[in-house]
Amino acid sequence: MFKLSEIKELIKLVDQTSVQELEIENEGTRLLIRKPGKTEVVNVQTASVPHTYSPVAMPQASPAPAVQPEASAPAAPASPAASGLHQIVSPMVGTFYRSPSPDAAPFVNTGDRVSEKSVVCILEAMKLMNELEADVRGEIVEVLVENGQLVEFGQPLFLVKPE
Repeated sequence: MFKLSEIKELIKLVDQTSVQELEIENEGTRLLIRKPGKTEVVNVQTASVPHTYSPVAMPQASPAPAVQPEASAPAAPASPAASGLHQIVSPMVGTFYRSPSPDAAPFVNTGDRVSEKSVVCILEAMKLMNELEADVRGEIVEVLVENGQLVEFGQPLFLVKPE
């Protein structure tokens, strides 16, 4: 189990270097420190420690950039269901890729027509590349995720106008 003082010291060390992610496992406790941009997040997952220790976010001098987009969320358009659009959602946690390789063209772009078997993206999870097929026939209205972005289970990836 990690002591809070040890966690704080590790965060300081990561913050002072170019390291973006640090993962340590000790006596059944896993500590993961990520530094995307200026945001620092500490996740502690353990088999023997109660969940009250998971996750821990370290305070910052200024508001984290990730908080600001959420504040502007009310300006978003009406829900896709209300506008008759279908969402293609992520079936897993992973990294979203629009094309089969960095130099290849994207599988789909806004305005492209897809069928139920059209590959729309690749989701990478644990070094496995999983092709995601559209689950509806229609036209891609919007790509909601940036290439290389981490996505969550159930997160909308594409908006499709069904045929």
